[in-house]
Amino acid sequence: MKRICVAGAGVIGSLLAGHLARVADVSVLARRDEHARALNEHGLRVSGRSDFTAALTAATDPAALPEPDLVVVACKGTDLEQVASRLEGHFPGATVMTVQNGLGAEEIVGAHGDWPLLSSVTFMSGTRREDTHVEYILDTATWIGPYRGTTPAVAHEVADLIVSSGLKAEAFDDLRPAQWSKLIFNATVNAVAALTELPHDFHFAQTEQLGDLGNLVRDLVDEGKAAAAAAGIELWEDPWEMNILATQRGHRHYPSMLEDVEAHRPTEIETITGSLVREAQRVGVPVPLHTALYRLVKAKEASYS
Repeated sequence: MKRICVAGAGVIGSLLAGHLARVADVSVLARRDEHARALNEHGLRVSGRSDFTAALTAATDPAALPEPDLVVVACKGTDLEQVASRLEGHFPGATVMTVQNGLGAEEIVGAHGDWPLLSSVTFMSGTRREDTHVEYILDTATWIGPYRGTTPAVAHEVADLIVSSGLKAEAFDDLRPAQWSKLIFNATVNAVAALTELPHDFHFAQTEQLGDLGNLVRDLVDEGKAAAAAAGIELWEDPWEMNILATQRGHRHYPSMLEDVEAHRPTEIETITGSLVREAQRVGVPVPLHTALYRLVKAKEASYS
């Protein structure tokens, strides 16, 4: 796969597009005309853990972009339906890979075309400095697996391509154990950060005192584990250990929902915590803590107006 289209030019999309442009021909489907023009004129600068400027092609109309072998849908969950609608009717020969938090992104994209689908989740993170500059901060992996009409070999091919670009990636024959590990971690950390306005720091791992936040975090993780077990999922990693490790990295990470709340934007609560709550209901497992956080973040969004 040497021709890649990245749909979505936020932090994750920019990190993927910039790095992949070093090993492939990359185009970007942007949301705004001025963003596309800036990328065409100035390229995309990546700083932080990498330091380079990549040349790529950008447009707001898929018809203006070259035919890709792979489309990476890297928008936020709140924009997924709109991006998938824009892709409908385009790139019939491409494989499409979703890179969203939570569950259900593949079904949304798959409803707009019969492309072969890959599923992925990512732990890397960064900060968008401007339309043509993204800072690469957390150099953790993207996990990839087959979904519809693809095989593990295709997932491995894409993971190898991402690794060759300077990012970290790992392919799975079945992504669900890894996807659920990330789901439980993300539903817990994002929702707690959005409501407390704390970055993901040492508070999330403290459990010594009755009032320590880590006690709530651990109980939320345990609820998620129970739902996964009832759904027949054997987790790839322990979300509580993932939380502990992340708090020991020595930097203050701001989860995306916290950034959204501070900016009074819609969060990804529906696709992250909401998807966990709905799946728990489906398998008959009560998750009262996650349900409470889901409703509280929805109320927080309502408070913007």
